[in-house]
Amino acid sequence: MKRRNFVKGAVAGTAAAAAISLPVGIGCAGPAATKQAERSKVLPKRPFNSPYEGEFLNRVAFPLGGLGAGMLCLEGTGALSHVSLRNRPNMFHEPLTFAAVCVKGQKNIARVLEGPVPGWKAFGNPDTNGGTKNKNYGLPHFRSAVFETRFPFATVNLKDDKLPLEAVLTGWSPFIPGDPDSSSLPVAALEYTFHNPGKQALEAVFSFNSNNFMAAGWDDAGPQYSELRKHASVGAVPGGFILRQKGTDDRPWLEGAFCAVVDDPNTKVNCRWFRGGWFDPLTLAWKAVEEGATPEATPFDQGNPSPGASLFLPFSLAAGESRTVRLLLCWYVPESNLHEGDDPDCCSDKTGNHSCCDPTVPEKNYKPWYSGQFANAEDLAAFWAKNVSALREKSEKFSRAFYDTTLPPEVVEAVAANLTILKSPTVLRQTDGRMWAWEGCSDTSGCCEGSCTHVWNYAQAVPHLFPSLERSLRLTEFKVDQDPSGHQVFRAGLPVRTILHTYYAASDGQLGGIMKVYREWRISGDNAWLASFWPQVRTSLDYCIEAWDPRHHGVLEEPHHNTYDIEFWGAEPMCSSFYLGALRAATLMGEALGDAVPLYKELYDKGRAVLEKELFDGEYFFQKIQWEGLRAGNPVEASKNSAWGEYSPEALELLQKEGPKYQYGTGCLSDGVLGAWIAAVCGVGNVLDELKVLSHLNAVHSYNFRTDLSEHANPQRPGYALGAEGGLLLCSWPKGGSLSLPFVYSNEVWTGIEYQVASHLMLCGEVDKGLDIVRACRARYDGRVRNPFNEYECGHWYARAMSSYGLLQGLTGVRYDAVDRTLYIKPSIRGDFRSFLSTATGYGTVGVKDGKPFVEVAEGKIEVAKTEYTPLA
Repeated sequence: MKRRNFVKGAVAGTAAAAAISLPVGIGCAGPAATKQAERSKVLPKRPFNSPYEGEFLNRVAFPLGGLGAGMLCLEGTGALSHVSLRNRPNMFHEPLTFAAVCVKGQKNIARVLEGPVPGWKAFGNPDTNGGTKNKNYGLPHFRSAVFETRFPFATVNLKDDKLPLEAVLTGWSPFIPGDPDSSSLPVAALEYTFHNPGKQALEAVFSFNSNNFMAAGWDDAGPQYSELRKHASVGAVPGGFILRQKGTDDRPWLEGAFCAVVDDPNTKVNCRWFRGGWFDPLTLAWKAVEEGATPEATPFDQGNPSPGASLFLPFSLAAGESRTVRLLLCWYVPESNLHEGDDPDCCSDKTGNHSCCDPTVPEKNYKPWYSGQFANAEDLAAFWAKNVSALREKSEKFSRAFYDTTLPPEVVEAVAANLTILKSPTVLRQTDGRMWAWEGCSDTSGCCEGSCTHVWNYAQAVPHLFPSLERSLRLTEFKVDQDPSGHQVFRAGLPVRTILHTYYAASDGQLGGIMKVYREWRISGDNAWLASFWPQVRTSLDYCIEAWDPRHHGVLEEPHHNTYDIEFWGAEPMCSSFYLGALRAATLMGEALGDAVPLYKELYDKGRAVLEKELFDGEYFFQKIQWEGLRAGNPVEASKNSAWGEYSPEALELLQKEGPKYQYGTGCLSDGVLGAWIAAVCGVGNVLDELKVLSHLNAVHSYNFRTDLSEHANPQRPGYALGAEGGLLLCSWPKGGSLSLPFVYSNEVWTGIEYQVASHLMLCGEVDKGLDIVRACRARYDGRVRNPFNEYECGHWYARAMSSYGLLQGLTGVRYDAVDRTLYIKPSIRGDFRSFLSTATGYGTVGVKDGKPFVEVAEGKIEVAKTEYTPLA
């Protein structure tokens, strides 16, 4: 296989890209490589993994918070936005919340501790026609900002020539591999470091100011909101304030609290913002800031609450001195009205008691994990203040290990940027600790519920960073969502419980789950865990065989639902490669458990032969559309159960000419060997001929990768990539045979698919081509048009994008097997390298030094009994 050489000692994670040499490839079937001149078109103006400034700050919003705990974002300017604390997204929620500093003197100088307001905020957001009221945009800001991130930390450097001090803001929240509880806290820290570069001492006042954005309907009219406001309050806690809204009997999910504390005994707290109309509260709050005042005031009586609160910390800086003010934020919203999935008839009375059908689920609605760990917001705030230093140290240790790498900066940036998905509202974690997730986030609600198995197939971060959470997904799939026949619902209920099986099983999701059981076993090393799942795994695979391969041809022929939200009719490589991977994984698991499963081996051999001989055109794999002679019957009747509705007269005419709607036929599908990639990263091994897989991937790069989409027609959803941007199309028809109505997303560009193809190319030795794709992805997400930390698809912070974590394995070939305690290193890069490694028992740095493999454990332990190192020849 062709693999890549990086010059020894090249360091990623800086503005400079690693130096490279271009290797000569093997002579396999496939198109010529893209010319270097064409590749250069997608190189960005901003070096990868470097700071963001100027126009690149435009859309930067970096999530802070915990896994399943809600989020607020630190923008590139230092502002707080996307405040989503109520167990659901709220993407345009930017409350009146800001920190400020006032330097006292003959004439005080006060500034909001943020850089210039991006121009698009003046007009373009919802309600900007009203002049963007209840914002801090009109207050004096610092003149410039530079943003840099080393996940989970983000730093904003603020400068203003008229201010005699410099300010640096560091935002972070705990992220500790192998410690999901510490990483699931609803907390964030903002650390403001002030430096006096002058020769004279100065006096200043730091403040943090906020309206009560937890109050329900504060800015809305109507008697119902007036009544709710009576239950809002602003209170005091040691060193800070608490913004609170009480729930009501009919809306308990309105309960919520937000705490802001400065851990300094000299902090002054004002819980009495001016109560008045129009702009009175902010007018007088800012007056206190610019006067350098430090007013203290206790809360108003219940029933007529303050509209907001401020805290103040006066401080001095000698010439050349620096001082850090640490602002601790936390939130507590213990209830929700989230309830997903159709309940069995026994629960139709909607009492909220599910004991009749699932005695393990007493709650009607979702409750966050942290609500079972802390009694209230005050309890949480005290814990956060007590443990913040230790949690910071552990998070820093992870960050140092992750960025201690020589891998290309575009890869490091892509992996780190998508770890923010785990801090977004895409992820939830219920009180028993189980993870549950959306596919992504709509603006004010989750998008596409149920830890959707065919989307989460792609996500490779959680199984390595938080293996116990990933195993909780397998628990849901096989022990809750699978019925006695083996049918799995691919969208789990919330709270996690038994729900009705009313729709197709997802072929790629269910078969991928079998490979992931194998992966979780090898990552955990827990043979008893595997044995406990084996009966359900067999039942699941037997269902898949009967449902989609009843004639035992070894490929999926009957219509099979998949991640494109449609059904493929006839044998095709994408889902059939999942089938081969599941058959192979089940065979290996059966052998380990002493349970012979000869049918699985027989079907695997048959299916591999069909794919390699009948569904490979000499360059890439393709689909044989079939709709006659199948057990499923007429596609017109089958469509009545589809999400896409019945056939129109026009569609009936197309059916006779081209077959069922939404197929790909002779197309070159970017996901065409997806199952083979899943098998590889799960440790199952090669399930298809390596040269044919490589040929397919080369064809995908040649035909589907575009450096400029200006002439590409996309009648579907163009926002992901368009115009002069580059990207990888889901499918193309380079040899003709384009369908009138191909599968519904075929003309789109999804980062989750781009990264899996890039990773797979790298695993097969085509590092340069993989990097082409990664660069194009990150060039689109450079901060000018899109948020670098929000790779969206059908929703913000879309889970599929965590396929980027597979790039680490793609470049290094590193995989740790806890069953055999074996470390596998088969790099596609020549010479020495360093890379991050996370296992179930510890994490650190893995690589090759002076031609010899090594592991440096940063946290925990990694027991390596054997190392299998296959260097690049």
